[in-house]
Amino acid sequence: MDHRKLTPEELYQGCDMSQFQFETTAELDPLNDLSQGVNQPRAVQALKFGAGIRQHGYNIFALGPSGMGKHAFARQYLSRKLEEALSPWDWCYVNNFENPGRPSLLHLPQGWGNALAQDMEKLSQEVPNALKGAFESEEYQNRVQAIQQEFKEYQQSVFEELQQKARQKNLTLLKTPSGLSFAPMQNQEIMSPEEFQKLDEDRRKQLEKDMEEMQNESQRMFQKFPAWQRDMRQKISDLNHEVAQYALGPMINEIREKYQDNQDVSSFLDAVSEDIIKNVQTILEGDKHQAEGSGQQHPAAMGESGGREQIMRRYRVNVLVDNSQTQGAPVIYEDNPTYANLVGRVEHQPLMGALITDFNLINPGAWDGLKRALISQQIKIESLAEMFSLISTISLEPQPVPLDIKVVLVGSPLVYYLLKEFDPEFSKLFKVAADFDTSMDWNENHQEFFARFMAGVIQEEKLKPFHKTGVSRLLEQSARKVQDQKKLSTHIQGLTDLMREADYWAGENGRESVADVDVEQAIEASVFRSDRMREHIQEAIQRDIMLIDTQGWQTGQINGLSVMGMGDFMFGRPHRITARIRLGKGEVIDIEREAKLSGPIHSKGVLILSGFLGSRYAPDLPLSLSASLVFEQSYSGIEGDSASSAELFCLLSAISGVPLNQSLAVTGSVNQHGRIQAIGGVNEKIEGFFDICRERGLTSKQGVLIPEANLTHLMLRRDVVQAVERGEFHIYPVSTVDQGMEILTQRFAGEADSQGEYPAESINGLVQKRLKELSEKRMQFASGDKQGGES
Repeated sequence: MDHRKLTPEELYQGCDMSQFQFETTAELDPLNDLSQGVNQPRAVQALKFGAGIRQHGYNIFALGPSGMGKHAFARQYLSRKLEEALSPWDWCYVNNFENPGRPSLLHLPQGWGNALAQDMEKLSQEVPNALKGAFESEEYQNRVQAIQQEFKEYQQSVFEELQQKARQKNLTLLKTPSGLSFAPMQNQEIMSPEEFQKLDEDRRKQLEKDMEEMQNESQRMFQKFPAWQRDMRQKISDLNHEVAQYALGPMINEIREKYQDNQDVSSFLDAVSEDIIKNVQTILEGDKHQAEGSGQQHPAAMGESGGREQIMRRYRVNVLVDNSQTQGAPVIYEDNPTYANLVGRVEHQPLMGALITDFNLINPGAWDGLKRALISQQIKIESLAEMFSLISTISLEPQPVPLDIKVVLVGSPLVYYLLKEFDPEFSKLFKVAADFDTSMDWNENHQEFFARFMAGVIQEEKLKPFHKTGVSRLLEQSARKVQDQKKLSTHIQGLTDLMREADYWAGENGRESVADVDVEQAIEASVFRSDRMREHIQEAIQRDIMLIDTQGWQTGQINGLSVMGMGDFMFGRPHRITARIRLGKGEVIDIEREAKLSGPIHSKGVLILSGFLGSRYAPDLPLSLSASLVFEQSYSGIEGDSASSAELFCLLSAISGVPLNQSLAVTGSVNQHGRIQAIGGVNEKIEGFFDICRERGLTSKQGVLIPEANLTHLMLRRDVVQAVERGEFHIYPVSTVDQGMEILTQRFAGEADSQGEYPAESINGLVQKRLKELSEKRMQFASGDKQGGES
């Protein structure tokens, strides 16, 4: 009986360095754009479609495992595709002079936002000096004096008229603290009270009557004074308006002319001009208030509209979005997607123990806020505290910003499918999935990309150039990562980390370029840093604390293989699996399941064994055995069906009584038809058993049975390949249960004849015979003959 053993060439796919047209990566043109090399057809099509379609809701979710470069790929692809797109508007907030609590929004052509902000800042600095110069000019002072002199002359004419009328009645006009009054005259002098009392009664009454009439006359004349004062103030106000307009006109018109095509800016400048004129007095008195204070102004010194500094803030422009340096449509990455960073926030500043805000404190910056913005297609800036009524501080209600955007979320497949399942709005807003594959074909084109991408990483991180042997070893390790001889890993982070570590070891080894031995040393060092647990398990096996046989023959006992994961590090370990049978009702008892240490997939694999036994060996008889299977010395959960073939081989050995070769270990799942199916972690499993055998001494009889379907996944360590090459270790590909049993027992499995009977001395014949015996005994028990036994 001669079963095929794998050759060393089948155990490892080496890189063909004859395809390289370089000695080191220093000769290559570096490639820094992942999207131009990594083969991600689904992701590229999704990004192209999502960015191109204009209908609402076609945002993109880029899904894939962490470390694959999804963000860099999407950003680089979209940046390249959107270079020729129209650049977006600049967006600015300005003061709403009619309702300061609702700032107005300006949209301006690209680059105009900052320009307008600078122009208005310059205006804010120049206005106080321009107004000061205009209102301190001699012409202004003369005109004010003329208006005031007119009022004074009016006052004087009223006094003179009253005085003249009073003299005609022998009275004189007096100014007293309580106002104007009239007194009688005699001989050009004011009559004393004594003299007035000495006058005859008629004369005295006449003077009293005249004084009363003159008092009434003066009151009638002075009632016109407020109107005259209002007239004077209005004339001065008109003069101030005229002078302020004269001072502001050239500056405002200069800005207006610059933005003459934008009606919103023109309206804003009109409002600014009117507000400056309205607050001229406060602006002119600003220096006085600031001189009296010691830094922060007191509200009482600010006037109705605030001090000069507060007034001048009203004319600034808050540039919310500046696209002056943008070429095409911008691609922006936010790695801290808080509510404020996505939607924006309104800041507050302290003043006299209170928190105040204005349009200058709108800060452009989760999930619910992002969805609301996408659904409404506008950004409404508000604080979360206000949204949930957690504070009562008076804040702003800025005019919403129209939103024309494509959002690309980057996350794991788990997050994507959870959102799709449990968030009803997610599917409406993120209709495009950019699914990133974990591998790409290993071909000459991708090999060239791989080397050029390495050159780009080397250039960016200032690493040593990689010799072509180093590039070759990295390619092979990339294939090992995806466990496929025909694929390369697209896990960019793992590749770049290994490059950095290999560069370090090349430096330690005194090399100018990184060779394959440096890459190998980096791999081994990384494994050593992570394999403490593996080392302890192997030590326990070597010291016979954990029982594993690597030679000899045993019935109902086999070496199964499993994989353990410790973060990014995976390693294989052997398990002793044993089986016992007795008369029963056709049950295969999984002790792991009974002890609640078995996962559902492992339990499913064990249940398949009953179906296989019954259909192959006892299709017309009741399956009358009770079998127990167990992973010996297993103290934690077991999951997966990769040991189901080993369990079946062990069970067949127990039924037939034929011992199994303990020099061999087995991995592979099995179906109800006896076909051996592919499993994961095949390299780690082989290496795990090989390490145990090597420590005990290779006998040239040891090896591992693997599913034939796993041949393309083999990328074994060099020491394993070399041991196979020397004939010290063997890998057997199997596709059926019969093949596996023949290798494990060194006996023919046997084929059924037309009656379904197997040769008596074949493995299948012995199993069939034993099952028939158990069935007959069960029927005897059923008829009252109590006989039984155990094997």
